[in-house]
Amino acid sequence: MSKKSRTKSSKAPSGGPTAKKKAPAKWATTQAKPAKTQRTPARKSTGSAAKSGSHQAASKQLNPAKPAASPEKAKATKTSVLAEGQKAPPFRLPRDGGELVTQADYAGQKLVLFFYPRADTPGCTREAIDFTRLAGAFKAAGTAVLGISADPLKAQEKFRDKHKLAIPLISDEKHEMLEAYGAWGEKSMYGKSFLGILRTTVLIGTDGKVARVWRSVKVDGHADEVLEAARSL
Repeated sequence: MSKKSRTKSSKAPSGGPTAKKKAPAKWATTQAKPAKTQRTPARKSTGSAAKSGSHQAASKQLNPAKPAASPEKAKATKTSVLAEGQKAPPFRLPRDGGELVTQADYAGQKLVLFFYPRADTPGCTREAIDFTRLAGAFKAAGTAVLGISADPLKAQEKFRDKHKLAIPLISDEKHEMLEAYGAWGEKSMYGKSFLGILRTTVLIGTDGKVARVWRSVKVDGHADEVLEAARSL
């Protein structure tokens, strides 16, 4: 055998098996890496999908609950109507000037509470002016008069000064007294329903009980009607 043929034959056997052994090792390595990279994203996507799904589910449950609460509140307000002969609910709220006013301040007196939707609007202004005009007559009848709305004190004071009102004006921004006296409930305007102040007047006797309730008040002549009712007690 020549020297060249011996060299070729000696290289062939040593190179052949080595190539066959390395090929499976490389294949196994390349297969193992994708397996790891596939598992990690799979866990992340599953976790994020679960979080996203639970968040959407919570939003769907919360969002319908908000509009559903308003009709229930309106219904509750309708059913909790203040009745004549009932003990007048107590109150403690600020009036124009910043002083606190309570029901106890008027113990043993007759008391008129007129609830109006908003300060310095046409109907509310006429009503407040009418009660101011009759303030002396109410006093002679042993009757105090208070006006109540949800306006802040500054708005009440501006309303008082602008129209020279002589009636204390109470600010009930949280609607506590308004709801207790049935003057807060469902209203409608231009085909839309909403919650707001219902123009209402309540006359309380010297015994602290509700003597008369006027609902859906029409402003014209109303203050005179209330005065006659107070005189008759």
